[in-house]
Amino acid sequence: MKLRIFTEPQQGATYDDLLAVAQATERLGFDAFFRSDHYQRIGPGDPGPGSTDAWVTLGALARETSRIRLGTLVSPATFRLPGPLAISVAQVDQMSGGRVELGLGTGWFDQEHAAYGIPFPPLGERYGRFEEQLEIIKGLWAAEKPYSFEGRYYRVVDSPALPKPVQRPGPPVIIGGFGAKRTPRLAATYADEYNVPFHTESDTAEAFGRVRQAAETAGRTLALSAAQTVCVGSDQAELERRAAAIGQDLGALRQSGLAGTPAEVVEKIGRFGELGAERVYLQVMDLSDLEHLELIAAEVLPQI
Repeated sequence: MKLRIFTEPQQGATYDDLLAVAQATERLGFDAFFRSDHYQRIGPGDPGPGSTDAWVTLGALARETSRIRLGTLVSPATFRLPGPLAISVAQVDQMSGGRVELGLGTGWFDQEHAAYGIPFPPLGERYGRFEEQLEIIKGLWAAEKPYSFEGRYYRVVDSPALPKPVQRPGPPVIIGGFGAKRTPRLAATYADEYNVPFHTESDTAEAFGRVRQAAETAGRTLALSAAQTVCVGSDQAELERRAAAIGQDLGALRQSGLAGTPAEVVEKIGRFGELGAERVYLQVMDLSDLEHLELIAAEVLPQI
């Protein structure tokens, strides 16, 4: 089991905030630093200072870290054309010495699309574009000769398929979600890892089962992972303080996330491991609280 730190910088973070968390992630022994890919705050609250671009951020962090994996959970297919995205990810993979992973999804937050002039087609079209992007990106990375693709939404003609990533045939691709039909098929066809974000253990077990079956049919094996909001405290007062800082009810968070004492959180992470999760993404919402990461590293990480 590997623990990964997962951030939501659109909720209020500068690059310097993210740098501090990423460097703490590396120093404290976590496996990876991941971030969401959004251009606008989700939900009420102060919109400042505004979001940072995911792949610009990861390119910078690639030069400021040396060990941890870096990636998105997840980049919307609506945000970028597949060719330029393949180039960006390959370049950051080179800049990091081969430590990048690409989480890719359909996109869902319509308000940020409207706010920044990004087309937001209906769900069926978004899935169609998503699948073609997966095909093109992986095709560009793996191609040993000029690459072409003819689809319903995208056309690629005699691309030199450069630059190449360090990881061959390409960086690991992560697909997440809870869909019962399209998601398992896409994960089994294109992904290296399938992630279930913010669901109960029983729901996660159900989703893992669907993807295992789809992967077995396709003759492939995928890594399985879960993402959960984390809130750890040495005592009740510290727990309540950390829950209040992120605007969460502690009782509800204990039920729906990884909240509690270190022993409680270790036990719940273990249950996700029993379901088959090889990685757990700890969604850290208060990026100013580096003592939170230090507590998790000292009292949770060694027991996982």
